[in-house]
Amino acid sequence: MIRSIDPDVLCLQEVPRRLLATWRVSAFAGECGMSWSGHHRGSGGTTIFTSRRVGEPTVETHRLPVRPGVRRRGYAVVTVEPPGYQPFTVTSVHLSLDPDQRVRHTRQLLAELDERAGRGRSLISGDLNEGDTGRAFALLAQGHRLVTDGALTFPVSNPDKALDVVFAAPDVVVRPGRPVDLDEADVRAASDHRPVWVEIEIIPL
Repeated sequence: MIRSIDPDVLCLQEVPRRLLATWRVSAFAGECGMSWSGHHRGSGGTTIFTSRRVGEPTVETHRLPVRPGVRRRGYAVVTVEPPGYQPFTVTSVHLSLDPDQRVRHTRQLLAELDERAGRGRSLISGDLNEGDTGRAFALLAQGHRLVTDGALTFPVSNPDKALDVVFAAPDVVVRPGRPVDLDEADVRAASDHRPVWVEIEIIPL
């Protein structure tokens, strides 16, 4: 499925974190024809792959605070600099099942991203575990715009919720995406969520 979409940046959630995790994620990136930095420690099971077309990425992982015994949360950030083009930042996040925690984590995420040098041209992508009536969704929408089309993504076999989204900073130009004919059996085998993707315009140096 990933090979069919052929992304330049791939945001993932719920990646393996325990026994042989690094080997498994690295091997999976190779099977997809993509590169992985090896960074996902502390990211709450999020990570990002990149294609070789975008050059050497700069990768960060960040923890989001949770109470003892509660599943760890975090996010991954990658800055890519395609040769001859301005850098671009992409964040992969997987928010909590708890609504109040989603709000706290979204506020922290946005504050930390706002402090980053070179902020502006960026995307935030992930599983919000809520739809467009949620409070975390509303926080993201204050400074970003939703650039996915509201397609239902969960559960994969008979989706009735749009949990998986991409938000873009105001200066990002989103282009009509090329259609990709995905095999339905592959989509159902790949994940319990359906994939979403966008195409953006990058700016020459």
